[in-house]
Amino acid sequence: MKQNKMKKVAIIGGGIVGATAAYLLSKNSNYVTTLFDSGKGQATKAAAGIISPWLSKRRNQQWYALAKDGAAYIDDLAQETQMTADTYLQSGTIVTRKRSADLDELEQLALKHRQTAPEIGEIQRVSAEEIQSLLPLVTADLEGIFVSGGARIDGNNFVNHLVKLGEKNGLRFVHAEVQLKDEQTVLVNEKLENFDFVLVCAGAGIKRLLSPLNYEVRVHSQKGQLIELKVPAYSNDVSAPVLMPEGEKDFMPVGNGQLIIGATHENNPENTTAFTDSALHELLTSAIRIDSRLSEKNLVANRVGMRAFTDDFAPFFGWPDSQHIMVASGLGSSGLTTGPLIAKLMVSLIETPNHFSNYQKEISNYIHKKG
Repeated sequence: MKQNKMKKVAIIGGGIVGATAAYLLSKNSNYVTTLFDSGKGQATKAAAGIISPWLSKRRNQQWYALAKDGAAYIDDLAQETQMTADTYLQSGTIVTRKRSADLDELEQLALKHRQTAPEIGEIQRVSAEEIQSLLPLVTADLEGIFVSGGARIDGNNFVNHLVKLGEKNGLRFVHAEVQLKDEQTVLVNEKLENFDFVLVCAGAGIKRLLSPLNYEVRVHSQKGQLIELKVPAYSNDVSAPVLMPEGEKDFMPVGNGQLIIGATHENNPENTTAFTDSALHELLTSAIRIDSRLSEKNLVANRVGMRAFTDDFAPFFGWPDSQHIMVASGLGSSGLTTGPLIAKLMVSLIETPNHFSNYQKEISNYIHKKG
């Protein structure tokens, strides 16, 4: 019996999309996969975020479908790959509102969305006293909605976990910056390598990579900065819910006296790599409004990453009028939620045509060949 020739796949960008796609392809013996990543400015490795899309009021229903199904897929992936609590934990989330009427509306939205997304779990209205019981760090007078299905995720740990599993399956990882010479040829370390398919998952870097091939990509750069604080540990801080306070930065206890605050959303920044004093002031001031006992003395670390976003703040993925290059970009601040599912869908597109119009607009709205 004639055996099918194994296909060579290059993945450029080892963030949440690229790392997930690399892991998934590494399990398929029909493909030989190489993951290229320079490690510079990657959004995922700097990110620690919240998986809780069900209370979002974004009107883009395609985005909501992608985020809702993405949240369910991440939980499946976490169980499949046995992620530890420092990588992914379904700790629950609390979303606060200042007005009682807004809380009523939020609660009704949660109940409505649970009809099609049972993974939202328990929905409970929580008082200031109940929030402070769950999160002893909180001194602010807040009320909110708790959903038990919400989770927190550490992007760096998530990526490293999947890449290590992929390498055990034969994934080749190359830590280097690359260029595309044509739709099947990658220049890396002054050598040319040819592939059957190239998946470009490089966030805002997609413009640089595809420009030599005459593609115009409508994405912009967004800088995200966050801080880590050392705070008093308490008995359940490893499993404590994360807090999304109205008008403030996310407040994420992650155990062992570590508290993460963030992140900023800075569109088209001039400085793309350095942590800034203005970000520190913005993040710390927000944190102090939640816990009045905090100060700059609690600061132990900071993180900086670059996201990509589109004019309508929607992600895109698929074949941009090419038989060899597939792209994904524009995930913005919801990348930790939508990225793994986008990777799964991209991998499926290698073998099965589909536009996934339930999840996105036409890809030509975001990328096309010039002329």
